[in-house]
Amino acid sequence: MEKLGRPLAHLFLTFFLYNFGTFMVAPTITDVTMFAVCPHQPECSLAIYLTGFQQAVIGLGTLVMMPLVGNLSDKYGRKALLTLPMSLSIIPLAILAYSRSRNFFYAYYVLKTLTAMVCEGSVHCLALAYVADNVPVGRRAAAFGILSGIGSAAFVCGNFVTRFLTTASTFQVATAVAIAATVYMRIFLPDVAVDESLKTPILSRGKAKIIADCPNEISPIKSDQIFKSRPSLRDMLTMLQSSKTFTQAAIVAFFLSLSDAGLHASLTYYLKAEFHFNKDQFADLMVISGIAGTVSQLIVMPILTPFLGEGVLLSVGLFFSCVHTFLYSVAWSYWVPYAASMLSIFFVFSQPCMRTIVSKQVGSCEQGKAQGCISGISSFANVVSPLVFSPLSALFLSDNAPFDFPGFSIMCVGFAMTVAFVQSLMIRVPPPISEERVNNPNYVDA
Repeated sequence: MEKLGRPLAHLFLTFFLYNFGTFMVAPTITDVTMFAVCPHQPECSLAIYLTGFQQAVIGLGTLVMMPLVGNLSDKYGRKALLTLPMSLSIIPLAILAYSRSRNFFYAYYVLKTLTAMVCEGSVHCLALAYVADNVPVGRRAAAFGILSGIGSAAFVCGNFVTRFLTTASTFQVATAVAIAATVYMRIFLPDVAVDESLKTPILSRGKAKIIADCPNEISPIKSDQIFKSRPSLRDMLTMLQSSKTFTQAAIVAFFLSLSDAGLHASLTYYLKAEFHFNKDQFADLMVISGIAGTVSQLIVMPILTPFLGEGVLLSVGLFFSCVHTFLYSVAWSYWVPYAASMLSIFFVFSQPCMRTIVSKQVGSCEQGKAQGCISGISSFANVVSPLVFSPLSALFLSDNAPFDFPGFSIMCVGFAMTVAFVQSLMIRVPPPISEERVNNPNYVDA
């Protein structure tokens, strides 16, 4: 148990520090963007379009990168692949830590867009694969819930600290924490490689620990073949077709990410235009949501999962996600968003339960590929979402709206979430992956 727990303890602390630094800047970025683009204006269509365009480009990049990162981590180890996104994420933070003037903002905007193609979601994806490598199948739901709970705890702590810092100090502290997370990970996190053919992983001088779970031997990969390791579209389609449950989970992942990205792109600008929220109010909302989510994932979810199962909890989480989104769309007073954010105690079930269902459909040597496939589908949703919801938000927050309903775009986000909820009701969660399925890639669920 001690041998099993030590790598996870280092992973959890790395994950906490990385997310702490990342989430610290979330409440401030809307104010920074509007100050650089449209100073002293309560509503700014250009800022909404810039945010939407950035999300679409990042989503397109991660659509390509996530399957590659996941598959390479199966070959070279999780630690080696974690180093790249964690290092790149430091650069944009350092720019705004130095200055937030218009020119520096646009430099941040360009570099953030480029680096996020690799960073966005990859640390979470690799952390999930690392947990799957080290935790038995029957305990993965609770372990994934704990990982998400640690992410929520970092979310709470980061936003709570931001509430008491100036904007300049926020980016300076975030940069320092991001550097500390990368250094800690490189020094303390044990390297785990899943491919038996691996001799020495990328960026590691020592031999990797080999987990001999994969039944098929693969010839060593040369350095000039690295980018050939990216799964093709045919490989991804084969994985989706290998299990009806995997396909249904992928559909849920698409609409869940579609709605999450739409809400993320629109909500802060909507609240700023309607209720004049600023950095402090955004931080308060995020702290409330994060505290509820942390309590749920660290306490409530591990208790309920053995009794209700991942499938039921997934549907419960998506149902409350719908309620949460619709409440935002019809908010009639400044306190309604605070009440809606408290529903995170239920809607945080969605992601870890969906990831657990996916994890149980593949063998141990395909965890990175499976999580990367789902992350790639989510990234595609992140491309589509801002193209749909950002123009809607800009239109209905402007003076040229066809009718007076500022929250209309957020209500449309709620409709997308409803599709994910309905699909989750159709998922039949089978027993964990059998040895027959691991040894036979052509095996298909009945």
